[in-house]
Amino acid sequence: MRYDNICEATFLRRPNRFVAEVELDGHIERVHVKNTGRCAELLVPGNRVWLERSANPDRRTRYDLVAVERADGRFVNMDSMAPNRAAGEWLAAGGLGALQDLRAEVRVGDSRFDFAATQDGRPVYVEVKGCTLEQDGVARFPDAPTERGVKHVRGLAELAKQGCRCVVLIVIQMKGVRIFQPNWATHPAFGEALIDARNAGVEIVAVDCVARPGVVEIDSRIPVRLERRQEI
Repeated sequence: MRYDNICEATFLRRPNRFVAEVELDGHIERVHVKNTGRCAELLVPGNRVWLERSANPDRRTRYDLVAVERADGRFVNMDSMAPNRAAGEWLAAGGLGALQDLRAEVRVGDSRFDFAATQDGRPVYVEVKGCTLEQDGVARFPDAPTERGVKHVRGLAELAKQGCRCVVLIVIQMKGVRIFQPNWATHPAFGEALIDARNAGVEIVAVDCVARPGVVEIDSRIPVRLERRQEI
């Protein structure tokens, strides 16, 4: 996926989870942060960030903060909407094999899943989780507790038991990671739900992304290790 009207700024501070202050063209600009996660390792004062200018002239903030360059030089897309858009392109291009009737935002019972399709007559359901947290080459999700995420994973497990193909797709919004693990320190229930889902037949797939100003695209599959104490 690609952005329009991208510009560079310097991150200053984040007064709340929705708003950041950046230095843009010599002045302080308040911008919308398109990620309500903590992102503490990304939004560090002095880091370069990239903004997308909104096409809505009536908005209180003129820009969305969508990407950051960390102090170590790694470029990370942190737009929480980007994983679904990139996943839609990847699925349509055959990322999980040929799919028919690919649809977004499909309700099943009391849950809404990111994508649904059919494959050789079999229902397919995909739930996408965007991941921006990396520690020593390990990508981890979530960076904050997500009861909604646990509910979705459990819902997929029930559908898998009924014979559906179900996938949790972890979209790591950067390159340079070597493995994915649940963030056991932050939300153990999510890791436990992933293990239970895998045991029920749900596929846990992690992919990294080529990310640079104006572009984020799914690239390669990354190994997944779910067990809490497994050495990496």
